[in-house]
Amino acid sequence: MRNFTCFGKKLHLCRLCSSVSCIKTACLSRSFPGLIRCLYHFLFFNVNPLWIQFFYFVSNSLMGFLVLKILKPRPDAVRPKDFDVFFTSVSAATVSSMSTVEMEVFSIAQLVVLTVLMLLGGEVFLSMLGLQIESSKFMKKQEKIENKVDSLVSSDYLITSSIHTNVDNQIELGLVKVPHFEREKPSSVETCRNIGTDDDDQLMSCSEDLKYDSIRYLSYVVLGYLLVVHVSGFALVSSYLSLVPSARNVLENKSISIHTFSVFAIVSTFTNCGFIPTNENMIVFRKNAGLLLLLIPQVLLGNTLFPSCLRFVIWVLGRFTKKVEFKYILKNAGEVGYAHLLPSLHSFLLVVTVFGFILVQFVLFCSMEWNSEGLNGMNPYQKLVGCLFQTVNSRHAGESIVDLSLVSPAVLVLFVVMMYLPPYTSFLPIKDEELSPASSSEKKTKSSWGRLMENLKFSQLSYLFIFVILICISERKKMKEDPLNFTVLNIVIEVISAYGNVGFTTGYSCKRQLNPDGQCKDTWYGFSGRWSNTGKLILIVVMFFGRLKKFNMEGGRTWRLQ
Repeated sequence: MRNFTCFGKKLHLCRLCSSVSCIKTACLSRSFPGLIRCLYHFLFFNVNPLWIQFFYFVSNSLMGFLVLKILKPRPDAVRPKDFDVFFTSVSAATVSSMSTVEMEVFSIAQLVVLTVLMLLGGEVFLSMLGLQIESSKFMKKQEKIENKVDSLVSSDYLITSSIHTNVDNQIELGLVKVPHFEREKPSSVETCRNIGTDDDDQLMSCSEDLKYDSIRYLSYVVLGYLLVVHVSGFALVSSYLSLVPSARNVLENKSISIHTFSVFAIVSTFTNCGFIPTNENMIVFRKNAGLLLLLIPQVLLGNTLFPSCLRFVIWVLGRFTKKVEFKYILKNAGEVGYAHLLPSLHSFLLVVTVFGFILVQFVLFCSMEWNSEGLNGMNPYQKLVGCLFQTVNSRHAGESIVDLSLVSPAVLVLFVVMMYLPPYTSFLPIKDEELSPASSSEKKTKSSWGRLMENLKFSQLSYLFIFVILICISERKKMKEDPLNFTVLNIVIEVISAYGNVGFTTGYSCKRQLNPDGQCKDTWYGFSGRWSNTGKLILIVVMFFGRLKKFNMEGGRTWRLQ
């Protein structure tokens, strides 16, 4: 009825103007914003989320590439090739930290661009945008319900007039008369607000209005979580770098300001990207145990432990504020529609699994690498902290204090397994409905075409095998000429690292060449930096595939081996 009234007013204005062009202008001004709104609703409410996120990452990568290309690198650095710049932009946008150029090539302005790309590509930030879309969906649903109610009410109280009645008279008389009680909000909303936090039965009966408010509160909590972790991390890291001369001297020698490094490192670590503005990554800070200890919580808070920490924050806020919305969020994790909000049991078991993986890696890494070349010159305390930092980063962050080419094969194989695992992996015996109450309902709502496509999908490992084979084909010439560097294991590590959006790499060493090349120069970038453009392009596809792997976690289940 609001649209009808508004349109009627415009017709009245057009009659006063006594001009047909006025009517066209009014209608056009009304239709263009409506067209934009319809396009927005179509993209976010009807298009598959897979394609929305794919477009999001591709557009961010392209925009980042264009800005990085326009901006100039450091004065003393050689401008990298355009394809390598695009590769770096994709790597930052997908938080993969695969590198084909040295990081100290980029100027301060370019580092700011990379920081923005990493922030936009981070899972926490992206999930916050998802909450806004979910809130918009809920509002659209409520508007449809209200429009239906308004139409029913108007049918009872509409005052009809003669078919020849003037439009002005219709507007002046008023087409709709709605009783006062129909305009008031249902009393159930206030009833829901007054429910005690321990009354679960009444809480479950309050659904729609409370659900919308809960989603809104959750978006505020995620935003606050994001800001608090980043601000506190920046304050701690910048304070450490200012107070510790050894760490400060490293940045001064590389002409990197403390604030630039702190912001870049915190955003990169929290988003689990793994980029560091130094060529050597964190190797140059391997003896600064305090800095490593400050970054370890950032790695966990931004990825593997985010669901558990988020649930704990919501529980604390509910205890202090006594808001029923927080109670509703905790009791209806599946109904809220936020994938990172896990049930309490799953959140607890996720913490146990994450620290269990860290413990296994820590024990193996210490036993195998304690006296290795990569940890030479470090005292026992620095070795312990360094080993812990390395094992924490093996899941998704990708920051490193050792040269992985010097690490034993047993540890590398374990790292490959850890990089392959999704962030919320839990091997403890939990039923699917206990982990995700909404999973069973989602399966029932899938169309026959959707179920058919699910059946045709390969598993994650199948696609990775295909990618490894394609890269081995594209780099077959180098594998023959330089077999010590271009080994299948190194290629597998690079592919799994790109798929897991980790960034671990074994690098390239001129000393391992069977036929030494006098022009070969060791550089501080990834092994993929020595690949052909075809191999790099395949790795770009792997990074996108890995960033969107959550949409294919059910793939391959119909392909059974008997």
